[in-house]
Amino acid sequence: MTAASARGLFRATGNKPKPVVIQMLDGTFAKSDNGLEREADDFYPTPPEPIRALLHAEIDRLRDFDSVWDASAGDGALVREMEAVGLKVIASDLIDRGCGAEIKDFYDFDAAPSKATVQNPPFGECGWGNGKARWLKHALDTLDMEYMALLMNWGWPGAGGLAPFYAAHPPARVYLMRWKIDFTGQGAPPMLNAWFVWDKQHQGETVLRMLDRKDARQSELFGGSA
Repeated sequence: MTAASARGLFRATGNKPKPVVIQMLDGTFAKSDNGLEREADDFYPTPPEPIRALLHAEIDRLRDFDSVWDASAGDGALVREMEAVGLKVIASDLIDRGCGAEIKDFYDFDAAPSKATVQNPPFGECGWGNGKARWLKHALDTLDMEYMALLMNWGWPGAGGLAPFYAAHPPARVYLMRWKIDFTGQGAPPMLNAWFVWDKQHQGETVLRMLDRKDARQSELFGGSA
């Protein structure tokens, strides 16, 4: 879609594009006139397709755990999808958005309520230029998570400052999603995203895989194999 046609779409829907601050490879943020303004507290509810795609790929491993923790539960978008496939989910967040989560700062946890976590974390806390990978360090170094799946910008590993962290904590699997996720619901999403999965059970190099819009419940929904 051209910039002109995108502007036309926004006029037709009544939505106005605003300058957006986009996370760059080094973790810093830059303004773009072709996007949307960032939300307060980096709150971007996750559409169902990304978590359903991850569950399609990782459900057998997730079922190894008694529970799964979403420490940035938001309005419960991920929680509901994980519960729908039979996982027990523990939810927490810094802000009460009505999903019944425990209201607690992620950094105030000195012990994790579960050995596994699946999250759409605040990007600014995971990059290098601003967050210095603080979120990831707390999860892997302080809380010693056995399994962690984070939905992040596909370009996240490219930040030069992340090299020592990435070398010490290489993901087990990276799932690139072959579509752009519309977190705002206003069209024209600006970037590709991926699930980065750290798993202590894994041995060897990081595995890169691709994800399409698949649903972990396809076999039940359509009566065939997923």
